[in-house]
Amino acid sequence: MKQGRPPLPLIIGRKPLLEALQQGTAVEKIFLLRTATGPEINEIKQLARENNIPISQVPVEKLNGFTKAQHQGVVAWTGLIQYIDLQAAISHVVDQGIVPLFVLLDGVTDVRNVGAIARSALCCGAQGLILPTSSSASLTEDAIKTSAGALNKLMLCRIPSVPQAIDVLRLNGIQVLGTQMKGSVPVFETDLTIPSCIVMGAEDTGISKDVLKRADHLIRIPMVTSFDSLNVSVATGMILYEALRQRILNG
Repeated sequence: MKQGRPPLPLIIGRKPLLEALQQGTAVEKIFLLRTATGPEINEIKQLARENNIPISQVPVEKLNGFTKAQHQGVVAWTGLIQYIDLQAAISHVVDQGIVPLFVLLDGVTDVRNVGAIARSALCCGAQGLILPTSSSASLTEDAIKTSAGALNKLMLCRIPSVPQAIDVLRLNGIQVLGTQMKGSVPVFETDLTIPSCIVMGAEDTGISKDVLKRADHLIRIPMVTSFDSLNVSVATGMILYEALRQRILNG
């Protein structure tokens, strides 16, 4: 099956990728041949873990679809944006005297939805977007275009998993708000003037069981019909606007 053009520029080969990682080059995702072994592969995996870069182990046909060059079982997408450590992002917001407002994406994999969410987040005063490496869209040109440049202005935090993100948020006194159709609290009855992180799940499955168990509150958007659901980017915009409204009224 013929594959289309990769969504981001490529780094091809073991040594070029190692050098890029060691120099701090932005890397969006790494593809490794399933059977690849050796010291360089081990070092690539270690540096990827340290920098929260997702790795996908794939058959050789996938790598050959990216490039005709000698890839040595290693291909990576270079990143169009830089990520920031979540704790550093929170500290930066607090040091400025601003009440934290973050959005955590739990299984949102459509790049256009991520771009649209970033656009709403920036317009409504959220400071950062949290993207777990395990279940998030890669931030390609399409995502950046859909965001109208917002992805270049927000702080973007990549972290290994949703539970780890929740742990960091809670340690910093930030309430975690899970969203679902049957959430216990209407969004307009939720205090969004305090440090908050809104967790948005995938459209088909919603937020994960980890969020359901660990969220401080589950919130919902009241609707006048029994229609199944709102698009995740639209729902995010509505909740963020309520946060903006409350914060404006609160001065």
